[in-house]
Amino acid sequence: MTILDQYTACGPNVQNTIDLFKGEWSSQFPDRLEIQAGAAKLFEDLRIHWAAEQIGGFQGKTVLELGPLEAGHTYMMEQLGAASITSIEANSRSFLKCLLVKETLKLNRSHFIYSDCIEFLKSNSSRFDVCIASGILYHMVNPVELIALAAQVSQQLFVWTHYYDPEIIASEPRFAVKFPSSEKREYGGFQHTLHRYEYQAALGWSGFCGGSAQYSQWMSRDEIIACCRHFGFDEIRISFDQPDHPNGPCFAFVALKQDSLLLSQNSAQAGANSDHLSNQNSGLPSQVDRLQKRVTNLQKKTQNLEQALKDAHNQIAAMETSKFWQIRRGWFHIKKTLGLPSNE
Repeated sequence: MTILDQYTACGPNVQNTIDLFKGEWSSQFPDRLEIQAGAAKLFEDLRIHWAAEQIGGFQGKTVLELGPLEAGHTYMMEQLGAASITSIEANSRSFLKCLLVKETLKLNRSHFIYSDCIEFLKSNSSRFDVCIASGILYHMVNPVELIALAAQVSQQLFVWTHYYDPEIIASEPRFAVKFPSSEKREYGGFQHTLHRYEYQAALGWSGFCGGSAQYSQWMSRDEIIACCRHFGFDEIRISFDQPDHPNGPCFAFVALKQDSLLLSQNSAQAGANSDHLSNQNSGLPSQVDRLQKRVTNLQKKTQNLEQALKDAHNQIAAMETSKFWQIRRGWFHIKKTLGLPSNE
């Protein structure tokens, strides 16, 4: 193998570009592109549509995305109108795949940063309308820290994650062998239990998309929710709860602070009002067309009447200047002078 093996002899070809990471893709590209990659439908993910409904939509919002993987959700949020998306990816190969997607799908409002997400959050001074953390919480060594830091940058948080359920884990040998221990921890005043998860053989795959350590720490479903409340989120909305997921129990949720609750409600109401007005106004163009036709017809009729009146005046003027009309008027005058009946 030489450096020349890194060159291509092909012309422009999207599939050829995607195949730079052949066998490493997790995501399936939108069907319209006819690109062969992974199997997971992350570019057409119902979870993102659900999240949009809960937060009052992505339209015009600034988004912080933690762990974009292969930019499938990034693509969706641009399609849903996000004003800007800042995506933080720590896996170098995933980061490069995101850049391929950015170029291939023309993601003009998305910016990808190669960084550990915890380190980014610690140094970040910006605030965002919404924080997206899909498929990353269960890859953290300290998942509570992620929630605490995310709560500082946004009032709206969407999370999809696996969680620890002792009964389910114990009943599945393939899961149980990956959880060797548990420990009590405290962070930011929140007491909780972490369950160590070993990646094991998965670390040998070049398409590995887990955390940056040899292991991660899972939390229970109840403690994840309690953690969000502890760090200031007032309402938790849950969906996609799947205890029998093949990779372990999982669920999705949106966590909202009080101010963002009002914002999402107002956005939803504004959207409903907009749809109502749109429905009301949908018939206006045809009504205007009908009125315009009526006006045009009346104008034509008026013009015809004016022309007929003008023609009548011309005929009268012609008669009054004719010799027959002058003789007739003279004879009427003589009869009147002599006191004879005019027979008019």
